[in-house]
Amino acid sequence: MLFYKPEARDRSVLPHDPLKALVSPRPIGWISTLGTDGVANLAPFSFFNMVANTPPVVMFCTNGAQRPDGRKDSHRNAQDTGEFVVNVVSEAQFEAMHASSASFGPEIDEFEAVGLEKLPSNLVKAPRVKGAPAHFECKTHQVVALPSPDPKVPNVIVIGVVIGVHIDPAILNGKGLVDVTRYNPVARLGYFDYTTVRDLFSKVFPA
Repeated sequence: MLFYKPEARDRSVLPHDPLKALVSPRPIGWISTLGTDGVANLAPFSFFNMVANTPPVVMFCTNGAQRPDGRKDSHRNAQDTGEFVVNVVSEAQFEAMHASSASFGPEIDEFEAVGLEKLPSNLVKAPRVKGAPAHFECKTHQVVALPSPDPKVPNVIVIGVVIGVHIDPAILNGKGLVDVTRYNPVARLGYFDYTTVRDLFSKVFPA
């Protein structure tokens, strides 16, 4: 077995950090927020997941930014306004999602920059991505600081309670169940790799 410490790997053997490739696939949270200045923001995060069921709770992690306060726009907006939206990424919107991952200034509306239309939310002010197969409207519950090599560039977990869910009826089968093969959600792998869900199998819990 090859062993290494994350902060001191042998780059002649492992030129790129393999850890994110090993923890995969990871769902992508396409997070939309609205700043206190009224500018919409949209960015994808692969450090994202649903972490509780009752009530439903989701989280996304941001890894610092070169901003005056060190906060990425999604982190700042979710913290300052107390709300955000998770947009589910389908294969059909992969290119737009990827384009929205570029480093835009806080004054830039990523919806406009990458050519996406907004939909109003029902319970929060942050907009939704038109064409996404599902959206979760969220109230920010807590922002948790994580270890960071530079305190001026913080790593944080943004935790939100899901207060409203939008589902495109086209992704439901005849039994009212979500059929992922109808929209092929995109997931992040390591390095520059992605995957889509096409194959699935079922197995009930043991008695």
